Amino acid sequence: MDTLLKTPNKLEFLHPFHGFVEKGANLSSSKPHNQELRFGARKPCLRWGKHSSVRVRSSALLELVPETKKELLDFELPMYDPSKGLIVDLAVVGGGPAGLAVAQQVSESGLSVCSIDPSPQLIWPNNYGVWVDEFEAMDLLDCLDTTWSGAVVFINDKSTKDLHRPYGRVNRKQLKSKMMQKCILNGVKFHQAKVIKVIHEEFKSLLICNDGITVQAAVVLDATGFSRCLVQYDKPYNPGYQVAYGILAEVESHPFDVDKMVFMDWRDSHLNNNIELKERNNRVPTFLYAMPFSSDRIFLEETSLVARPRVPMKDIQERMVARLRHLGIKVKSIEEDEHCVIPMGGPLPVLPQRVVGIGGTAGMVHPSTGYMVARTLAAAPIVANSIVQYLGSQRSLIGNDLSSEVWRDLWPIERRRQREFFCFGMDILLKLDLQGTRRFFDAFFDLEPHYWHGFLSSRLFLPELVVFGLSLFSHASNSSRIEIMAKGTFPLGPRRLNTCDWITILT
Repeated sequence: MDTLLKTPNKLEFLHPFHGFVEKGANLSSSKPHNQELRFGARKPCLRWGKHSSVRVRSSALLELVPETKKELLDFELPMYDPSKGLIVDLAVVGGGPAGLAVAQQVSESGLSVCSIDPSPQLIWPNNYGVWVDEFEAMDLLDCLDTTWSGAVVFINDKSTKDLHRPYGRVNRKQLKSKMMQKCILNGVKFHQAKVIKVIHEEFKSLLICNDGITVQAAVVLDATGFSRCLVQYDKPYNPGYQVAYGILAEVESHPFDVDKMVFMDWRDSHLNNNIELKERNNRVPTFLYAMPFSSDRIFLEETSLVARPRVPMKDIQERMVARLRHLGIKVKSIEEDEHCVIPMGGPLPVLPQRVVGIGGTAGMVHPSTGYMVARTLAAAPIVANSIVQYLGSQRSLIGNDLSSEVWRDLWPIERRRQREFFCFGMDILLKLDLQGTRRFFDAFFDLEPHYWHGFLSSRLFLPELVVFGLSLFSHASNSSRIEIMAKGTFPLGPRRLNTCDWITILT
């Protein structure tokens, strides 16, 4: 999913994105266009033995995973000079897409910006997947390296949904290079370190780094993703978790149409010979997400959409290996693998507070889907314009007052209500088994495109979300309606209404 967060070879929280990629592509052709998808040394082809256990096959697949190689951008960065003792207008902590986007846009106004990150030149390890129209709206089509004319959803062995909405994979190197170049041209300074503490004074904040350097700033932006380094929360944090394991692989062949990406494959016939694994999948289902670049090159990812507690990574890998074996996909080599864990839902941070946030640290992950990259990049101008407005030539606000206004612009009441609705969707998905999940998405993708597009891309607000909910309910089967009514509570006003009450009120 577009906004999944992925981490290569480590089970840890990083900057967000449904583990798929952003890329630049020629949209005049419906054929996928590929750049920089090269594989390393050839390794023995992995063939599935008829009598070997799933556990053994999983180990065999993992043996093909290469060692992680960190790729750096070849830029000479203008570094922050602590000897000058200057107070920068904005210190951005974290060098992911969200942080760089705000740094770039604030610096364009002439304000001074310092970007603080332990590895500022490191190309992001996450794979990002997005709907093409989202990047087109932000003039980022050149940062997609592959596009597909549409997507497909396999509900079960007999039912599929064709999604006529172009999808793309982000070119991580191109996107970061583009943002870094603009930051450099705008005069952004970089400091290679990790912030370990922040001290707030009336007119400035002191950021203490692990190298002993202190950066002074009028405004501090926490863009560190799910690590939530500086932004504070005051409520128990008990989110759902999206977990995924993916590989970018060279294969002998695969059964998918190269003109379409596989958005969701909920089929489970690959588990017929493993009763224990099938029962686990019936209770907490996983699906395949796949981006075919050619007949023998493909990104494959097994994903648990949302669960609490999270599905163990080992379980995800076993399910994936069983699926590949059933589909007849023989892996010849793996360029990279990805472990993805994304916290979804949970409370928002304390609003307002002195440190401003964006992205995962500010609760901006879509609670029902895990999408975040496009939403965060679209929100960057809101944060940047707010900072520029109040910190510009007139300096009308400072300190806590300024931060309060930025938080208010980032999370206005309509966005908070929208998030509550999405959390309602997550609450339902958490309680659905495989059959219930299939029925849910069968109805979801039968909606008018305006509604499912808007829901996935965070473009629907009340009252349209109410219309969306009623439309979904009307398209659902009787069994699915009963599940929604029994398992969901709908957020409306100061209290959460049972779905039965909600439908009664609105109808």
